[in-house]
Amino acid sequence: MFIEVLFNLPLHTSFTYETNEKDHCEVGFRVMAPIKNRNLTGFVISVSETFEATYQIKKIKRVIDKESLFGQEEIELASWISSLYLCSQGEALSVMIPGGRREIEVPSLGIEDTPSSSGLILSEHQKEAIKSILAHENDLYYLFGVTGSGKTEVFLQTAQKMIEEGKSIIYLVPEISLTHQLAAMVNQRFPDDVAILHSSLTPSQRLKEWRRIRKDEVHLIIGARSAIFAPCKDIGMIIIDEEHENSYKSGSTPRYHARQIAMKRAALHDAVVVMGSATPSLEAWRLMGTGRIKRLDLPNRVSGGSMPAIEIVNISGNPNILSKTLVKGIQEVLAKEKQAILFLNRRGFSYFFHCRTCGYEMHCRDCSVPLTYHKHKHRMVCHYCGYSERPITSCPSCGSVDVGYSGFGTELVEDTVRQTFPQARIGRLDADVTKDKKQLKEILDSFSTGELDILLGTQMVAKGLNFPNVELVGIVLADSGLHLPDFRAQERTFSLLLQVAGRSGRFSDDGKVIIQTYHPENAAIQAAASGELEAFYEEELQMRSQLEFPPMTRLCRLVFRSSQLDKVRKAADTAADIMYGLIDELEYRDVDILGPAEAPIAKISSNYRYQVLVRSADFKRLHKTVGYLSSVYKPEGRVYLEIDFDPVNLL
Repeated sequence: MFIEVLFNLPLHTSFTYETNEKDHCEVGFRVMAPIKNRNLTGFVISVSETFEATYQIKKIKRVIDKESLFGQEEIELASWISSLYLCSQGEALSVMIPGGRREIEVPSLGIEDTPSSSGLILSEHQKEAIKSILAHENDLYYLFGVTGSGKTEVFLQTAQKMIEEGKSIIYLVPEISLTHQLAAMVNQRFPDDVAILHSSLTPSQRLKEWRRIRKDEVHLIIGARSAIFAPCKDIGMIIIDEEHENSYKSGSTPRYHARQIAMKRAALHDAVVVMGSATPSLEAWRLMGTGRIKRLDLPNRVSGGSMPAIEIVNISGNPNILSKTLVKGIQEVLAKEKQAILFLNRRGFSYFFHCRTCGYEMHCRDCSVPLTYHKHKHRMVCHYCGYSERPITSCPSCGSVDVGYSGFGTELVEDTVRQTFPQARIGRLDADVTKDKKQLKEILDSFSTGELDILLGTQMVAKGLNFPNVELVGIVLADSGLHLPDFRAQERTFSLLLQVAGRSGRFSDDGKVIIQTYHPENAAIQAAASGELEAFYEEELQMRSQLEFPPMTRLCRLVFRSSQLDKVRKAADTAADIMYGLIDELEYRDVDILGPAEAPIAKISSNYRYQVLVRSADFKRLHKTVGYLSSVYKPEGRVYLEIDFDPVNLL
């Protein structure tokens, strides 16, 4: 028997092999097969009894699976992903399929029974939203409402109705921390009918869940970005919670966005896509304005709490990390035995090490970024490649001992908070602390049960978490993302501030938010404080229109990287020239090329980086231009090209 096999390689071709006589092999099986002097895992996409060839057909080494992992739908979806994102079909298929060799039981998340929602009274807006979604009046819906307005309950009650009709639901969340909280909510409502695909699972545990879904044993699938590929039989709805989050976009090949895959899968199953956020992406906002996405408003908090009072504090000239206003606010909350969240989007102790005599700055040896001091490790660490070294006591440039740190991260804020409030119980939530997913859950559980008074963290504390006892949110520094060389900097800052602020006062009228900033006049900060979302979005859309940036146009980012600067420059120039030639030949006057230029972060992990941006309001022409380059141009001599359509990061 002969089988057609795809590999997770950047090769736009399949390979034919012969099976061994004793082997049973079907479409959807994985096999171990020889290719280029290596044995690699391949995916079987067709089987035939005969095959005519003018060359020697190799035999596979072994069959990995005893039953199919995927079928024709996954094969066709991989082909579509390959075409859209200009990767190989094998690369597309491999990102969908779990990598485990054998099934291992998935451990319990340790979730206690949660109160039943049977006595829950829905608001009129929630009822209207559920009715509209179930009526399938549109293919795309958006639950647009303030934080705490009951979006999750709309998702779950709609899901329950569809599951009763035999449909399956894919429920996407941007973070594993949200997966845990959501799992707690569905534990009682959908007993034994939930599969949870989170990053703590080993490949073999993920394989176990994958097979349960494929056999139609469960109908509600919860997970982060890759859960969009869950092999459901009959999808009724795909939910994208916190739709604005960048984590829905893959950072490696294929660079897919879960929102685009969701729309494709929903179309194949005649299902609905229901997105939700208090701060929609500008792309989604524009589509709501055109009517392509049906907007469902949830304007009120359902738990009785009102929107928090927000105060901006100018910390220019303030020598302390915590302003007097913020210190007083924390004291008042602790006196009432309530809780506070402190947010700073920068981990580490301090992030800028310099010589006060000559101005020398301590950068990573392999990346063009400053090193960050981590006090608990007593190391200077690069947050891009992981390089670290011990702090220096004298300047390597001029020999001066007048060296020191500037700026601050979550470690330094934690130290300051502990010194200022020695009686308070404090937890920190950032990437350094939560590499151990068990520790992440412990911190969240401790804060949820009131064992901690203050939770300090980075973006993790901003993403959909629900803590009833929180009355104060302090944003230690609102400016950290404002000055990045990215056209989305204002939008992201606004969204992040509004999301963090939404953690406060969800069950009371005493919620308060204090925003510390060096730029109190900034439009994004002012709009977040006033809650004038619609005005901010319309102004931002006007600016994007003038600059011809998304969502008014579409972008493709080409990043060339190499350890040799001259080669990477030449590769970027050559690629741009090829695309200019096609644009002139086809008279694509609405396709622009920006660059080549150094990437904002010009060097990462010893690789120099150049980028070219291709822009057009006509996506077909944009895609054809970049597709032509991909088909005719292959970088020379260890130069690597990354192709990213609709990039969410330009650094």
